[in-house]
Amino acid sequence: MAAMIDSPLAHLTDTEIDELAREFDAIHAQVFAELGARDRHYITRMIAIHRGLAVLGRVLLFGARYKPAWIAGTATLSVAKILENMEIGHNVMHGQWDWMHDPSIHSSSWDWDSASTPEAWKHSHNYIHHTYTNIRGKDKDLGYKIMRIDPHQAWNPVYLFQPAYNLALMAFFEWGVAFHDLDLEAIRKGEKSTDELKTELLGMARKASRQIAKDYLAYPALAGPKGFKSTLAANVTANILRNVWAHSIIFCGHFPDQTYTFSEAEVADENRGRFYVRQLLGAANIEGSPLFHVMSGNLGYQVEHHLYPDMPSTRYSEIAPRVKEICERYRLPYNTGPFLKQLGMVQRTILRLAFPGGKPRPKPGPYRRGHGDASASMTSPLRLPVRPWPTRGQRPEPRSRPLV
Repeated sequence: MAAMIDSPLAHLTDTEIDELAREFDAIHAQVFAELGARDRHYITRMIAIHRGLAVLGRVLLFGARYKPAWIAGTATLSVAKILENMEIGHNVMHGQWDWMHDPSIHSSSWDWDSASTPEAWKHSHNYIHHTYTNIRGKDKDLGYKIMRIDPHQAWNPVYLFQPAYNLALMAFFEWGVAFHDLDLEAIRKGEKSTDELKTELLGMARKASRQIAKDYLAYPALAGPKGFKSTLAANVTANILRNVWAHSIIFCGHFPDQTYTFSEAEVADENRGRFYVRQLLGAANIEGSPLFHVMSGNLGYQVEHHLYPDMPSTRYSEIAPRVKEICERYRLPYNTGPFLKQLGMVQRTILRLAFPGGKPRPKPGPYRRGHGDASASMTSPLRLPVRPWPTRGQRPEPRSRPLV
């Protein structure tokens, strides 16, 4: 399908794109040259806080049959699970702390409190999603292959039910992601063998059995016969709250109105600078307090995360002004908005695109300091094909340090 809206890349010259790449590379190099004790202290403190909250939540739930203890224990355990999933697990497995060379806090060894195996998630998310961000037909996180969240996607009657099964996905997000990571489509296309699928299914089954035994059998049993049901209900609630929160943050960072999607033709022979611009246009930030950003894994800075997924998350707020300044000079948008606004746009898109038709929503204009999120400069969609990008070099190959 021809693109329904022109890309901001169209106004950039080859020279500007090359210079932009050098500027974004320089930010990464400078930050990594500065990493040290304060960064190490941050992640070790976060891990200690998470473990303390998890222990406290479990202890409180020994009294789960009493309502105050149930509420306090469930809330504490929910916060612990969110912190472990978002600020610790996601970011450690992105390699953000590999520079410390600490084998206990390393992407090659870390496992998390989630249904996905580390190996499957790192391939699906770190490589597929972060390399092919928002490329239609390549980025399998674009609607997770079960939802129509972009009008360029062909409509299918099954999408009529997506508002309903989106609610189920919210509640059981970790399991939805785990099955998504299996990439069953690759089996149909012959890109993955059945032996590989069996290996991944066995890994997922082992992980699921541990998760189920821990949260739904062992800890409820420790609460005794009188506390079993109450503790079980608390653990189910904590997992659902964690899943709903993760779903909301991730969807708000990828699918609000401001973000662009791309055809494979548009990104053919993409060079480093165009790669950066695609990451910039394909993500959206969520505005919030420092506590909000910690609880969201600093994915409120989704733009910065997509530019530099291997950069420690605490540095995103520090580099955001520099990213905005680059956007302003190169006349590019900087996608951002309050949490409830972003969430509302996402849910509206899911509802509207459940039905045939639809068109891209207006996009932000170039970022301008003093104009908030630049939403005042929203531009209307142009129903014109995007002109092909000039052929310049080859797409960067995957390497040990992720490109994005």
